[in-house]
Formats: sequence, C-alpha cells, structure tokens
Amino acid sequence: MTTLYVDADACPVKSEVERVASRLEIPVVLVCNGGIRPSRNPLVSLRIVAEGPDVADKWIAEHCGPGDVVVTADIPLADRCLKAGSHVLQHDGQILTLSNIGGRLATRDLMQDIRAADPFHQGGGRAFSQADRSRFLQALDRLARLALKHR
Repeated sequence: MTTLYVDADACPVKSEVERVASRLEIPVVLVCNGGIRPSRNPLVSLRIVAEGPDVADKWIAEHCGPGDVVVTADIPLADRCLKAGSHVLQHDGQILTLSNIGGRLATRDLMQDIRAADPFHQGGGRAFSQADRSRFLQALDRLARLALKHR
C-alpha cells in the first residue's frame, strides 16, 4: 500500500499533502519531534519521535519503501529514501530522482564547507511562494498517482 511520509518539522505544505491524500485515499504519516497538532482526518497519522539530530529522518528512511512518496527538504534523507525505492518530492515541487540527487548532495556539501570556512556567509534561500505551493500540488498529485499505479 502506498503511503505518503512527510518530514513534518517546518514543512510548509502539510495541508496540501492532506488534501491530495484525501482525494486519492492514501494514508499519510507526519513525522516530527512534536509541536504539531494531530489531524482529524482518519488518513493522517502523527508519529512523534524523540528529540535529537536526524531522529525523524532515520524513522522515515527505515519505514519508507518502493511505491511510497516522501516529502522532505532534507537532501541526505531524500537520498536514503530514493535508494529504498520511494519517490521523493521537495516542498517547492521539485522531484528528486536517483539521477539528480548526486548533484544535490554535492551542492549541499559544498555549501556546508563554505559556511564552515566563513561563518558570516549568508545562505541565499528564497522565500516560499504561491507558485512553489502550486508546483508542489501538481507534482504530488502526479507522483502519488504514479506510486498507486505501480504498487
């Protein structure tokens, strides 16, 4: 059975995930360290994991598999999920695949090195936009339907 796993801490698209999941009747697991109100939707469950670095990521990576969809902005988690056979989608609607994750990991590592060498270096992240939200909805619908078809 296809499941949507959401790396829910600081995820800006939880309501969009719930909307697509409800329409396609796919269960959702929101994984976080706490602080998120449980949904009344019977398809949505909340998994609260212990505090600590990457605990939610480890839980998702251990539970996702072929035919699942994972929503995350965490590139190392995305890599693990892709290797487990899951589809991966970022909050801005960008689909990550085995063919594009290597470049993302390299860029992430390079930026981490730059920040370590220059603590005053400011990241250039852009604000989350309505266009990102729309792109996410379209991509999630497409990935979820693909996952259901191949399950």
